[in-house]
Amino acid sequence: MTSVAGNVSQHLPAAFEVHDPGFLNITGQSPTLDVLLHNDAFPFAHEASVYIPSTDELFLTSNIYTDPATHHSTISISKVALSSHPVSSQIINSSIPLPNGAVNHNDGILFCAQGTLNQSGGLFQMSLDPPYRATRLVGDFYGREFNSLNDVVVADDGAFWFTDPSYGFVQGIRPAPQLPGQVYRFDPATRGLRVVADGFEKPNGIAFSPDQKTIYITDTGSTIGDGSTDPTKPSTIYAYDVATLHGEPALVNRRVFAMADTGVPDGIKTDTAGNVYAGCGDGINVWSAGGVLLGKIRVKDGAANFSFGRDGRLFILNENTLWAAQLGKGVKGALLGV
Repeated sequence: MTSVAGNVSQHLPAAFEVHDPGFLNITGQSPTLDVLLHNDAFPFAHEASVYIPSTDELFLTSNIYTDPATHHSTISISKVALSSHPVSSQIINSSIPLPNGAVNHNDGILFCAQGTLNQSGGLFQMSLDPPYRATRLVGDFYGREFNSLNDVVVADDGAFWFTDPSYGFVQGIRPAPQLPGQVYRFDPATRGLRVVADGFEKPNGIAFSPDQKTIYITDTGSTIGDGSTDPTKPSTIYAYDVATLHGEPALVNRRVFAMADTGVPDGIKTDTAGNVYAGCGDGINVWSAGGVLLGKIRVKDGAANFSFGRDGRLFILNENTLWAAQLGKGVKGALLGV
């Protein structure tokens, strides 16, 4: 006897791969996957993917490319106007040195800056409107430069939690590492900065569960950063409990949450139901809060990052292509709850 879930999944578009009936609660009965933008000139859709509900805009960071005007390695921030017909984008001027991951913060965007061979990186707050002023909020670990900050989230108490792998050095855009690959917490109110987790090859994506009692951190160590891979190194999502020890936030009970079977789990987000999404080598993989692989949104050549829009819309970054998946209207990202 064929299950109802089986019957429904047979009618889904081929891009939506069901591994558990629970995935159908996410896709709804008629999900879609469409190209919003494509640009062969440079890989504009790589990281960040910050959705701004008030303006229906998306801010993206590119992968590293050679600027034809300067012939230098660069990373650009693009602003995508989703409500325009057709959807349009523009590169904005920014003083942030090689930006990467980012998150909504204080009516603006908090960016991770990898830095360059001559400029320190750190966390930068950028305004949403021209001239897109950016202010560095933290730039080093008590005098020791960060490696190349990758991704950041903001907790309910206002603290920033961020990852710092050594990809910048491997890619030749940063000096030799002065710190291990670690995860940090910065309190902008007290200026307190702490290492909260280590033991990673390449700490990368970071996200809280909806109740912020769990934090998920991806380790993309199997992607070396120079174009090579090592399948014996991590392509793993780790989960930690967020505890309070001696009056201070701490991460305890590290455990494997999931391993990506294809590529690495890069950017990571949760929805309001607690499901965990990650950009992987074959697209967006989705797990239940218990670590069960529910399904995949398959995108050729995978996705580094993504973000939730309104009413079940998911924006997927695929280097030269920006995709939009329409999931069930009740699906909402935990970051914005829209």
